Amino acid sequence: MAALGGWVLYFAYGSNLLRERILLRNPSAAFAAVARLQDFKLVFGSPQGRPSSNWHGSTATIVQSPGDEVWGVVWKMSTSNLISLDKQEGVEEGLYAPIEVDVSTQEGKLLTCRSYQMKDCVYDLPSPQYKKVICMGAKQNGLPPDYQKKLELIATNGYAGPVSVFEEIEAAVKKGKTIT
Repeated sequence: MAALGGWVLYFAYGSNLLRERILLRNPSAAFAAVARLQDFKLVFGSPQGRPSSNWHGSTATIVQSPGDEVWGVVWKMSTSNLISLDKQEGVEEGLYAPIEVDVSTQEGKLLTCRSYQMKDCVYDLPSPQYKKVICMGAKQNGLPPDYQKKLELIATNGYAGPVSVFEEIEAAVKKGKTIT
């Protein structure tokens, strides 16, 4: 599945758009391209209606939708990180399933990538913190401005309590800013 002799291409469309987020659990991830997944749309939900305890709300998934598109980032990763990526995506618990998708880069190159799709999705709203990470990743990687605006308009559940994974990501972002 999209393996390049010890490497895999992974299409991220949710919180893993943000470099600091993907690097928390997948240190080999390296930016490969901004890409578009045609005939899919981005939605938010919970597997079997059980919101994420990590994010205190729904998480992103992709569903087939003719004429729509999802923009994201292709990360090149060591196949050794697939175990941690699958764990992060809840594959073992049956929350998400790995899938293979064909995406087009901004230069028109077609890439076959691993991605993930939620199982038994019940639509609901993400937390403001989850939405913020997605929007930060979209901006960081230069996703198309119209798509970024669309992400900014996503409604949230208004959760205002602590989100430990968000705090971990914020700390990584701040640390990165002090280094550069």
